Amino acid sequence: MSGISALFIVAEGSEELELVAPVDILRRANIHVTIADLADSEYVKTKSNIFIKTDAKLSDVKSKKFDAVVIPGGPSYKTLATADVVGEILKVQENSGGVIAAICAAPYVLFKHEIAKGKKLTCYPSVKSEIEHAYTYQNNTTVIDGKLITSQGPATAIEFGLNIVEVLTNQEEKNKVAKAILYSD
Repeated sequence: MSGISALFIVAEGSEELELVAPVDILRRANIHVTIADLADSEYVKTKSNIFIKTDAKLSDVKSKKFDAVVIPGGPSYKTLATADVVGEILKVQENSGGVIAAICAAPYVLFKHEIAKGKKLTCYPSVKSEIEHAYTYQNNTTVIDGKLITSQGPATAIEFGLNIVEVLTNQEEKNKVAKAILYSD
């Protein structure tokens, strides 16, 4: 392992493509990934009723330091947006200068927890009007603003994961993983 770590915070209804694709990409780059469910369940039930095994209980890892905190989208964004523990984790991550990544509707979670205000971001069209006043919205598939990485939705999940790899490691590692999975942009 590289010593670099990422926490994926999920809840029932998380979008599986936005979870599995970035987790796979990060693990290919030897980044230690922990998937933790808000409800502390051993399995999270995704948007399409697929059960994905978690790596840890959120209550057990909420105080640990991660290089990145990642929030997948899907209907779970509403639950994550109202969960105090998610806000606490994100605030600590932001204050420590760590990477924060959110895809699809998950930038709404950042908005509700007052994270990264004024930064450049993108999101799924359905939440754009609710959050764009607090950020500099960009209509790009993925937007990187310093340690903030956002992306638009399921179709951009691989690109999102690769950009997280680049921010956490370097362009060379991103290119290596992209080549290995036959990704071209």
